[in-house]
Amino acid sequence: MNGIASEPQSLDAADYDPIQHLNLLFSHPSTVSSISRVSSTLQSQHNDLSAEISSLQTAQAYGPDSSLERMQSAQAELAGLFKKIETVRSRAIQTEQNITSMTADIKRLDGTKRNLTLSMTALKRLQMLTTAYEQLRGLAKTRQYRECASLLQAVLQLMRHFNSYRSIDQIATLSRGVGELQRELLEQVCEDFEMAFAKGEVGARKATLVEACGVMDALGDTARARLVTWYVNTELREYRQVFRGNDEAGSLDNIGRRYAWFKRMVKGYEEEHANIFPPHWRVGETLAMAFCDGTKDDYKGILEKSMRRIDGPKIDVNLLLSCLQETMDFEQTLERRFSNEPRASIDTLSSADERTHSFNGSISVAFEPYLSLWVESQDRALAAMIPKYKAQPLLPADEEFSSQAVISSAIELFHFYKLTLSQCAKLSTSERLLDLAKTLAKYLDEYAQQVLLAILQRPGQNGASLQDIILVLNTADFWHANTGQLEENIKKRIDHDLVPRVDLSSQADAFLGVASAAVLALVNKVEADCEGAWREMKNTNWSKMESVGDQSSYVGELVSHVNAKAAEILAVVAKQQYARAFADKLVEHLATAYIHTIVQCRPISEVGAEQMLLDKYVLTKALENLLSHHNPSSSSQPPPASFVKRVNTTMTRIDPLLKTLQVRPSPPEGLVQAYLIHVGDRSDTNFRKILDLKGIRKQDHSHLMELFSIHREGPGAGAKLVAQSPLLTPLMNGPGLGSVGAGVGSSNLNVGLMSIDRLAAGPGAALSTAAAARFDPASLGEKLLNAARDGVERIGTPATHEEQGAGGAAQNNAAGINENLKNFGKFFRRDIGGLGVRFGKRDGSADDAAGR
Repeated sequence: MNGIASEPQSLDAADYDPIQHLNLLFSHPSTVSSISRVSSTLQSQHNDLSAEISSLQTAQAYGPDSSLERMQSAQAELAGLFKKIETVRSRAIQTEQNITSMTADIKRLDGTKRNLTLSMTALKRLQMLTTAYEQLRGLAKTRQYRECASLLQAVLQLMRHFNSYRSIDQIATLSRGVGELQRELLEQVCEDFEMAFAKGEVGARKATLVEACGVMDALGDTARARLVTWYVNTELREYRQVFRGNDEAGSLDNIGRRYAWFKRMVKGYEEEHANIFPPHWRVGETLAMAFCDGTKDDYKGILEKSMRRIDGPKIDVNLLLSCLQETMDFEQTLERRFSNEPRASIDTLSSADERTHSFNGSISVAFEPYLSLWVESQDRALAAMIPKYKAQPLLPADEEFSSQAVISSAIELFHFYKLTLSQCAKLSTSERLLDLAKTLAKYLDEYAQQVLLAILQRPGQNGASLQDIILVLNTADFWHANTGQLEENIKKRIDHDLVPRVDLSSQADAFLGVASAAVLALVNKVEADCEGAWREMKNTNWSKMESVGDQSSYVGELVSHVNAKAAEILAVVAKQQYARAFADKLVEHLATAYIHTIVQCRPISEVGAEQMLLDKYVLTKALENLLSHHNPSSSSQPPPASFVKRVNTTMTRIDPLLKTLQVRPSPPEGLVQAYLIHVGDRSDTNFRKILDLKGIRKQDHSHLMELFSIHREGPGAGAKLVAQSPLLTPLMNGPGLGSVGAGVGSSNLNVGLMSIDRLAAGPGAALSTAAAARFDPASLGEKLLNAARDGVERIGTPATHEEQGAGGAAQNNAAGINENLKNFGKFFRRDIGGLGVRFGKRDGSADDAAGR
């Protein structure tokens, strides 16, 4: 270790590092030669340490205070401790044995005392039982029932203490004796009741019978039920003999005699027998329920026999209803009679703890399977009412027309529905009420079609009068609101599981369709007044007009007619939503009529087109004030913004046509560009229509068509153009289609009605395809009425039941018209609903501020 610069760590250091130590020992290559010397030194030190450890181990193991000695000493101490514990345990056992032997006599004395007490108690109870038993036998023989009742309760209570001792012969004998005595008392009491009633000695022996009831109470529920059953059978024996053994007395014609007999019997019970039985037995109620059960079974047999009868008349509906009503009144009388009594435990024949039944339906349930006959009678009654309503005047002769008046037949039908529904709900809330709901729905459809729509279809040059149309509109609105209320009323009354099957929404839509048809009929009234103005417009030479002046003369006449007729109509339209609907439809029809009249005015020069555009602007401004004629007495207000917007939107669809017609054909590129900008479609046919309207010569068409083909395929226009313009496509496609108010023939029954759904896309949608396949909004009202009129004429007056077998095709047509009316109503709801107007409120009211 020579030459080491620093001292290494001690070998017993806690953080000794052998690598560091070796690096210190051999820090230079020259020190490698000292490896053997270092190794010898380490080996010597290792040997010294091993010797020192061995000496220390020996001293630790065999020294005077060594660990081995301490361990041996600890083991000896533990052995002594265990010996002491065992000694304590043995002493505890010995002490317990000594205490047990000392207290054994005390325990024996306690057990003896307890057994002696139980024996004395049992002997005392046995003595009491034996004494009471003997006394009870003596009292039973002398029929001293008051004492028997209290003593019997004591005997039965004492006997329960000896139930566990029945293995003892004497106790078993005594138990059998008590049981035999109970049976003897039961038979004796029943015999006393039978003898008293048989000999008519109830009054004389009432006190004994009252005391005997106390004995039956003590005997228990079974004994009490037997006595009550006997009494009920005794009282009802005469009833069963009279009404079951005699067909005449038991028939439905004599149903009142049954209830009169029961009332007399109950009166006799209350005067003579009610005081015999304890109140908590509720004998009167049991008697009434037994009467109801028997009567119900009688009615079931009578009704089944009547329905199976082959020869002779079956059940008369009026008699059935009369019997049912009388039965329900009788049930209500019983319910009121017994509902005021306390509902404590009543012991009927089934010994129910609580009363869970009522008298409502206890007898009338027998009639329910036959209520379908009553529903059928209501069907026949309604079938007879519809033709009568169709023929009678809309208002009674002594009633004047008003803007809110409703057709009198609607009020009469409403009251009939209300009464019928109330009556059926009292009779049944199950399938029969659902059947009635279906019948009512059926004749709501019939009323909408056969009565209301027929009024709008009246023949004549002017059709239905304004007052008739208003009455139809008000009546349709009345039934639209009350149909929803009728549905809710039925749902409240019918059984819960049948509620989802009640739906009158289609009938409500049908009445809304009739209301819409009435609005269109009002629009047709205005259109008829405007024919002169349109004729003047067609007679004007629009191709020779030299300059644009003020409005044309026909515009003033048209505006005058529209305002005058609209004021007359709106003065009698009561509700705001229908006034708004009328105004909207009138604007749409006038706009369509204007377009068709433009077609009939061809050829049209550029100046003529400009004049027409000016006339359109004047007409638009005049139409914006249409709603001012509704409620004119109110303070002057600007027209609703939504209506003004709708008028401008509807009338603006004319602008592309007129602006295109304003462009001169020379240069031809200008006309083509104007068409592509304003009309904006790729149709050669529609472009030719513009050329025809402008009166351009046929020989010039080819050049213009060639330019049109080039420009429409250009990079700037091709992507923006549509295939067919909804404005021009329906125009000039056949003879007569350019006229205003074109109707439909009877060969196409449903074309007007089936086109309703196509209008849902907006006013322009009606002009999007060929007129043969699309619907003309200008003639919607006329088409609707003509189509419906044709269908009704085919159907004719509703047939009688004998004639209905041959009317299947007519019924199918009627169903088609009804379905179209419902679709029309749904469209009308959507169309007007977009204006903020709400239909179908349960109270029948409407939002008068709609659209404002």
